Amino acid sequence: MSLPEDYKLSQQSQKSIQDAAKKCLIKSGALGIFPTPMDAIIKHADVEIVDENVLEENFIKKMWHKAGDALKKAISKVWGLLDVNARFIYIDKSVLRVKQVFLTLHEIAHLTLPWQNTAYKIVEDCEKTLSPEVSDNFDKEANAFASEVLFQSDSFTKDALQHEFSILVPVNLKTKYGSSIYAAIRRYVFCSDKACGVIVLEMPQLVEGKGLVSKLRRFVSSPKFDILFGEIVWQEEFTSGDPIGACIPVGKRRMSGKHEIYLKDRNGYNQFCVLEAFTQTYQVFILIHAVRTLNKTTIILPTNTLKL
Repeated sequence: MSLPEDYKLSQQSQKSIQDAAKKCLIKSGALGIFPTPMDAIIKHADVEIVDENVLEENFIKKMWHKAGDALKKAISKVWGLLDVNARFIYIDKSVLRVKQVFLTLHEIAHLTLPWQNTAYKIVEDCEKTLSPEVSDNFDKEANAFASEVLFQSDSFTKDALQHEFSILVPVNLKTKYGSSIYAAIRRYVFCSDKACGVIVLEMPQLVEGKGLVSKLRRFVSSPKFDILFGEIVWQEEFTSGDPIGACIPVGKRRMSGKHEIYLKDRNGYNQFCVLEAFTQTYQVFILIHAVRTLNKTTIILPTNTLKL
């Protein structure tokens, strides 16, 4: 199993990270225990999580002084701070619990990966360094390690394969693995052997003259989707008047029925695809897959059709 494509790490780095994460899970006794027991991981890493919420300006400046030139600063508001020599991790307690877990694993990665733990004395992290779009390899590697530990290597993917392909598979598995819905859906897509992807949208807003409009956040695709379709340039916003926008759940609905569309592959042939949407009320996920790559028959409910 390879790491998600957006980490864009070398195969050697990927293998080193996967090996380090698996070693961490085994030696901590966490492998096969769900969700990943953070106390065991923290104890194995020989690190202390500081309970006090001290990440305020004066404290951070004190850490800057302590680090000298060996400081990695955050890009935006500091969510987490690692004191490498003291082996202390400071976490912003106002961050969502599931993000605190991933953030803690991200900081532990900086200590665990041998080529990282001597690079800085103080490491700051923020929303941007935890983002899939982060450009810095140092943080990409830490995100990859955190994901491997959180989803217990290939355990999540094996669990997912026990169910018919559906947006509800990662939504339901997120509880077992203690992740956010987005992280679970993202892992589901990236590690899939299907040609699939997820369109992540902002919640729909009423715009005069346009009706309900949802803006594009990002698109996440599986390796097989990229091979089949190449790079698709999606529109910046979707309305209820177009087939993809019509999938967006509105009102109190959390899911849509299944819709069908046709997408042109990289050879110019139309591929029959299915859309299925889910929202947790602050973003919308539209799972799309090419039916030809499914092993099981997919039942299609009332449809809309789009040709691109």
